[in-house]
Amino acid sequence: MNLLSVKNLSVMYDNLLAAENISFDVAEGDYICIVGENGSGKSTVLKGILGLVPLKSGTVEYIYPVSKTDIGYLPQQTSLQKDFPASVYEVVLSGCLNADKTKWFYNKNDKQTALKNMEKLEILELKNKSYRDLSGGQQQRVLLARALCSAKKLIMLDEPVTGLDPMVSDKMYQIISEINKKTGISVVMVSHDVESAVKYADKILHLDTKMQFFGTTSDYLSSDIGRGFVGGRI
Repeated sequence: MNLLSVKNLSVMYDNLLAAENISFDVAEGDYICIVGENGSGKSTVLKGILGLVPLKSGTVEYIYPVSKTDIGYLPQQTSLQKDFPASVYEVVLSGCLNADKTKWFYNKNDKQTALKNMEKLEILELKNKSYRDLSGGQQQRVLLARALCSAKKLIMLDEPVTGLDPMVSDKMYQIISEINKKTGISVVMVSHDVESAVKYADKILHLDTKMQFFGTTSDYLSSDIGRGFVGGRI
């Protein structure tokens, strides 16, 4: 069952056309990695789907039972966010407000959801620690737990391992894969790490301002674009 349908999407960034004519579907249980060179429009396409940057043309359709507020989003982390003065629990719990922007207060279910996702990400013992005092890997787990608080069927991740060392990065990829397989939440992830993309994802979307490929990982690895892009990096 499809959860999201993107048709002929063209996206603007800083008044310039960043990506054009992008079409793909996200099905229930998918794990899709968006790959491509720097400047190919990967992050901008993700932001266009989420309504964070303007579309020049095309459509984004959320298919029942998914709505725009049901999507968890983990953006690229900024230096300002890394120094955010709040407890781990407060940061994770704030993700429940993203799911329902009409709410002003947290209810019992929100608090249980936050604790459950903290346990899932193995950060429950960090509950009362200051977010700003955590390591980079711990901060990314907190942000992923936060995103899961608003993700009912689908989560979108924008280069979630940027700045992390290889061992921490691989652990993060393993956690994301386990969430996908054990909970059935679909994953759409922008990644500059093509080796991990083809290791964990079941589908690949390759962009170079235009869509170069969309399909299964095995088909991507046997395609000309996939062999050319992956072969030079692995």
